[in-house]
Amino acid sequence: MVRPIATISVVPNLPAPLERFEELAYNLRWAWNSEAIALFRRLDRDLWEETGHNPVLMLGIIEQTRLEAACEDPAFMAHYNRVIAEFDAYMTHKGTWYDHHYGHLEPAPTIAYFSMEFGITESLQNYSGGLGVLSGDHLKSASDLGIPLIGVGLLYQEGYFRQYLNADGYQQESYPINDYANLPVSLQRNPDGSPIKIGVPMPGRSLYAVIWKAQVGRVPLYLLDSNIPDNQLAEDRDLTDRLYGGDRRKRIRQEILMGIGGIRALEALGHHPDICHMNEGHSAFLALERIRMYMNAHDVSFEQAKEITSASNIFTTHTPVPAGLERFGFDLIDEHFTDYLPTLSLSRDGFIDLGRENMGHYELFSMPVLAFNLSASVNGVAALHGRVSRELFHWMYPQLPTPEVPVSAITNGIHIESWINDDMAQLFDRYLDPQWRTEPWRDDIWANVDAVPDTELWRSHERRREQLVAFARERLRTQLEHRGAPMHEIEAAEEVLDPEALTIGFARRFATYKRATLLFRDLERLKRLLNDTDRPVQILYAGKAHPHDTAGKEFIRQITTMARDPELRHHIVFLEDYDMNIARYLVHGVDVWLNNPRRPKEASGTSGMKVIYNGGLNCSILDGWWDEGYAPEVGWAIGNGEEYPEEQADHQDYVESQTLYNILEYDI
Repeated sequence: MVRPIATISVVPNLPAPLERFEELAYNLRWAWNSEAIALFRRLDRDLWEETGHNPVLMLGIIEQTRLEAACEDPAFMAHYNRVIAEFDAYMTHKGTWYDHHYGHLEPAPTIAYFSMEFGITESLQNYSGGLGVLSGDHLKSASDLGIPLIGVGLLYQEGYFRQYLNADGYQQESYPINDYANLPVSLQRNPDGSPIKIGVPMPGRSLYAVIWKAQVGRVPLYLLDSNIPDNQLAEDRDLTDRLYGGDRRKRIRQEILMGIGGIRALEALGHHPDICHMNEGHSAFLALERIRMYMNAHDVSFEQAKEITSASNIFTTHTPVPAGLERFGFDLIDEHFTDYLPTLSLSRDGFIDLGRENMGHYELFSMPVLAFNLSASVNGVAALHGRVSRELFHWMYPQLPTPEVPVSAITNGIHIESWINDDMAQLFDRYLDPQWRTEPWRDDIWANVDAVPDTELWRSHERRREQLVAFARERLRTQLEHRGAPMHEIEAAEEVLDPEALTIGFARRFATYKRATLLFRDLERLKRLLNDTDRPVQILYAGKAHPHDTAGKEFIRQITTMARDPELRHHIVFLEDYDMNIARYLVHGVDVWLNNPRRPKEASGTSGMKVIYNGGLNCSILDGWWDEGYAPEVGWAIGNGEEYPEEQADHQDYVESQTLYNILEYDI
């Protein structure tokens, strides 16, 4: 596919009274500010939806007359001025959490946070799922707290992929081109106006990239892009085309660009990170570049530089199973690092030893092992995952008891304001300490949550469930139209779901261990449950399978096939092309959030946390965060934390499906 190297946009002129609209659009602070979102929607509601909630594109194509009319509307201008005032107060506020606790540090340290994906908003398709959304929530939280954080990643011309289903319900993928000129990103330039470029070593050549910045509140996010004319090979220009696409050679090159190139990009921008945080092992090559730079700057040995720089590296692992760890064959390491080794004064074996993992009959170079060996701190993402990770990496410390393997646990969290519904936020504003927005960690604030009247809470929840049902019906109708479904099937979309029925949500990556089809194991019992006239139940599904995961795609096909069953079609809906917008509707409106992975394969999972802040309840296997977050007053546990060997998977599915049916039938 031919991808644009550059684009030219012709945009309307912003009238002087609205000249700061562009500043608002390019700072992603609006993504978690309901007043700013309401302002963009108020400017042109239809265009806001048509542009996929992208204010940069919206301002680029809106009619000039609409802008001029807005200037003449006193109510609109009052709203605009209020949003601008709040934005200025936020950006200049000097009393943040960081200011109170670490403001005395001079100069302030710089923390670089590296991640393969970042999910800030659905209009910036630079994420695939939970890892990216977590990374985005980290940046937003750091901005709110005033932490001097800088994000680093890659900018993907085609993002992950857009999902649609064919007539048989089988997942298909499309890859629309992202036009950076119409996204909230800005190209970083030298004083003479030329783009800032960095180069990284590739076999027999250098690969070059430019740097784009997405401003996330107070936090800059720098994203590297290799689709530039300086790269003469198409494979080099295409390196940043897709997230998690291509073969192993392409993957290692992406990770070289993110790790080594990311450090070089920060240096080119004048940032000298004091701490580097690797969110998963994809960026672990950054540790080598930090060593190389320190060796050159201070004329010390590799071991000396390693000891000094590793003390300020942090590695967070998200993978609970060996098969999920990022590994490369030694042939790829030789191909890409032979010329880099002399700059580290390392032998080949010395380099390989940094990431060597014995797989039994063969060895591979492991990115998590490299990150582990070159970091001072390693953590899992939930208490249970910490235990699993200590078992997973115990082979690196055979002299230690498993509990003493140096992997701690820091349970993932969410950025509340990104995921809470406005109705719910207003309830909290009325009945809780207003600091719930800025100091959500305070237990004394949430101790008063019972002050919210039950009737108001329930009315709010019912409104949000109605909104979810309306959204799902409209979305289903559009899906069927695009699929070329018969008119009677399209019209029937208006009748699916019941705004007053118990609504269950299941939305996540369709990996097989997450068992999306567990509820269908006893189909007759499920039908009785869903069609109970006194207590009807309905289920909304959403999620993508990796393009190469045929088993995950089969799960999606099975669900959509079941949704066509005359006895089920009013009660089951699969929403295509799961993204952050669909996620918000779901976590805002469902009554119960279902999660039934095979324990302990869910590292953390945070979607259920988002439901809680919107008044929903969880029903989940005791895995990930729910293993420590479960309490009878906030949901239901499927089982008691049992773990089954792989050979008993079918028995496990039977036992846990029956437990789930019993919970739904007799408890929920």
